[in-house]
Amino acid sequence: MNVWNHLRRDRWAFTGVVVVLVFVLAAIFAPVITGINGQNPYSYHLSALDANGSPKGFGGGISWEHWFGVEPLTGRDLFSIVVYGGRLSITVGVLATLIAVSIGVLVGLTAGYLGGWYDRIVSRIVDVMLGFPSLIFMISLTAIVAASFPRPVLMVLIIGFFGWPAVARVVRGQVLSLRQRTYVVASQAMGAGSAHVLWRQLLPNVGSTIIVYATILIPTMIGTEAALSFLGVGVPPPTPSWGRTIGNAVGWFSTDPAYLLFPGGALVLITLGFNAFGDGLRDALDPRVNRRRSGRGRQDAAARSAATVTIAGEEHPPTQSPEVAG
Repeated sequence: MNVWNHLRRDRWAFTGVVVVLVFVLAAIFAPVITGINGQNPYSYHLSALDANGSPKGFGGGISWEHWFGVEPLTGRDLFSIVVYGGRLSITVGVLATLIAVSIGVLVGLTAGYLGGWYDRIVSRIVDVMLGFPSLIFMISLTAIVAASFPRPVLMVLIIGFFGWPAVARVVRGQVLSLRQRTYVVASQAMGAGSAHVLWRQLLPNVGSTIIVYATILIPTMIGTEAALSFLGVGVPPPTPSWGRTIGNAVGWFSTDPAYLLFPGGALVLITLGFNAFGDGLRDALDPRVNRRRSGRGRQDAAARSAATVTIAGEEHPPTQSPEVAG
């Protein structure tokens, strides 16, 4: 409840929550939303195109029937493409984040707690993977894997695998500072095993850090999926994808800027929404921020009390002397 109250007071964070909820609900109810105007992302509307394949009318064919216009050359409804593309991007981003966080937490917890040669080896592996051009390797893997393998599943696995080193480094740093705490040393002195200390003592105390980092990691995963689709190694057409739509729209920007505006704007909005939500969540879960905020609140209350003079049981604001007033 305290976290929610903080998010409501933080306008930037609350706006991020609203943006994320709108995109998530749109992805879940994509068939219902696109069905309002009787459209879907797979039907071709060649009658909405001119002889050159460009959309007819204002803003790339914007009308009551096609709210965002139509796609050049195919005439597919752009609003449906953006809504269904959000379903793919959010799904890939969330699932890839779950994989990255699961591996990173496991590796970071064990490396930070056990230390020694295991920690040194893990640290070197993390350094190598963070310095490795992961996008190039992702492109190579998607080109090598058989086309029969489901592309969304492949992208989740690849993006998630290359995302765990950053999580492991953050968790390891937290565990290194926590393993010397009194409650951990006391548990070890009482005969608690490593598994008990890891999962019952250390993991709950890094939980808030993991939640915040996962929230901020989701837009990174969404951007990676869009980059792979932009480069032509993501999901194949006609499956809607923001990245592929943006890649196709670059060549049409001079004649149909709306084709780039809507999918690009959706990608920017959801990225800003998750980042704002993550920043607000970090502040809400950080006890140092809460202590500073409560301290400022007490100081303001004390100042207001000091500025009030109580006379004969009634409160009056302090008055200025005639000399000062003059």
